[in-house]
Amino acid sequence: MDRALEFVGNHPFLFGILAVLAVLFFTIENKRSGKKVSPNTLGMMVNSQNAQLIDIRAKKKFATGYIQGSRNIPFTELKDHLDEIRAIEQPVIIVCDMGVQAGAAIQMIGKDSVYRLEGGVGGWQGAGMPLVGLKDAKPKNKGKTKPSLHK
Repeated sequence: MDRALEFVGNHPFLFGILAVLAVLFFTIENKRSGKKVSPNTLGMMVNSQNAQLIDIRAKKKFATGYIQGSRNIPFTELKDHLDEIRAIEQPVIIVCDMGVQAGAAIQMIGKDSVYRLEGGVGGWQGAGMPLVGLKDAKPKNKGKTKPSLHK
């Protein structure tokens, strides 16, 4: 630790450049991935501003459970709907599994009033919020007995 402090003291210019680069990195990364909306804020935006929810997960994942009011446009089909999404006047909130892919979608859309759900569907469920259309998991060994370690 003493050596690190000595290095900083002996090379303030290098340390200053490192600090500026770190700030620039986080600023650019935040803009690139879009503005985040918490699960609680999402509900308020839907109720007060009529925000539109677009779920970019694959159709099969969407069918297993989604946020009420969401419209499914899989990420692979998003480029075909860009003009339609850009024409929406209300705020648009992009939903994905964990909130990461939504950042790429926001970049593609390129509109100011587009947000991403922080943590995606996982963050939504982690906040105790419900999903609509949640199907019970079907047993994989349908009609078969479960293997047992006991005889």
